[in-house]
Amino acid sequence: MIKNLKSLKNLEDKIVLTRVDFNVPFNDKGEITDITRIKGALPTIEYLREAKAKIILFSHLGRITSEEDKKTKSLKPVAKKLAEITGYKIIFVPKNRGELVEKAIRILKPGEILMLENTRFQDFVDGKQVNYESKNNDELATYWSKLGDVFVNDAFGTAHRSHASNVGIASKMENKAIGLLMEKEINFLDKAVKTPESPFVALVGGAKVSDKIDVIKSLLEKADKVIIGGGMAYTFHKAQGLSIGNSLVEEDKVELAKALLSTYKDKLIVAVDSAYTTEFADNVPEYGDEVPEGNMGLDIGPKSIELIKNELENAKTILWNGPFGVTEFSNFSKGTNEIAMTIAEKDDVISIVGGGDSVAAVVSMGLAKEFSHVATGGGASLEYIEGKVLPGIKIFETTEEKN
Repeated sequence: MIKNLKSLKNLEDKIVLTRVDFNVPFNDKGEITDITRIKGALPTIEYLREAKAKIILFSHLGRITSEEDKKTKSLKPVAKKLAEITGYKIIFVPKNRGELVEKAIRILKPGEILMLENTRFQDFVDGKQVNYESKNNDELATYWSKLGDVFVNDAFGTAHRSHASNVGIASKMENKAIGLLMEKEINFLDKAVKTPESPFVALVGGAKVSDKIDVIKSLLEKADKVIIGGGMAYTFHKAQGLSIGNSLVEEDKVELAKALLSTYKDKLIVAVDSAYTTEFADNVPEYGDEVPEGNMGLDIGPKSIELIKNELENAKTILWNGPFGVTEFSNFSKGTNEIAMTIAEKDDVISIVGGGDSVAAVVSMGLAKEFSHVATGGGASLEYIEGKVLPGIKIFETTEEKN
């Protein structure tokens, strides 16, 4: 079994090191554009507050490869946004180790929340790329673990990585558990990939077959139907002998696509038409079963939308990962938006959406509450579906029996 938050006893006055995933997107003005991940952590934070724990939040934000990165990837705006959302005072320390951190923890009161600076600042130290956080440096993990009494990992989005702030701290602490979001993510993904109610329909979009080939293969073994759309569909179209014009294609994956189409001809469905234009721009699209020379497909067409709606008609479990078009272009976001609305309107179904652009579409359309679960961990979700062991989860496994 995996030890969960509610199995931890006597948290009052305990310093609880809490790894959250606040790796949120920003626009050019430095504003947070999607707070899904922040909201996802709130149940765990609230639980710890009610238990009168002293809460220390750890998170990464982007990759840090220079001092310049540190200027633009501070968690300070995230702390401010968390304060706005919750109405709680969030104490932010612009460091994640040293006397300033230790002093702030010493004076922390039960129920208070302290957020430390971006954990990946420890990847670039004294002008050098040292990767102490992302390579799970033992000294750093030991230091962080000694700051608290209990460790809670609620960052499902990093569960497939063995970093100092998740696996490292967990390996040093006896009293530890996964958080409420992590538990929810695991439970919903298990419903989809281990015990799905049939018919189980999976929709896989995005740009490249190579990014998702393992998850496609895994889903073809588990789902009743797997529907392919987005940029990756054109590699399958080429395998089918269709004209794809200048559309995105992975030449080295065409033979693989042929093999999958042959082996799973009753299960694998590829978008049957396209919305296309002459350049990568938000032009008024033309539609067709094939993409003419000098054009590129940027979305699925109306026939594909109808086909997908029909396939979803009787589905009881739906897993969707990745957009079916170029969602930043309004003229080429119709396929993704239609899928989102079709799934959202369904009752009596387990519906899970994951992947940055598909989640962003669902959130921007105000449909998140209509889905059973909006997954916060892109890469982690995919690896979990593939059946890989995720180090950020495995370290919380215990042989103890439930009371």
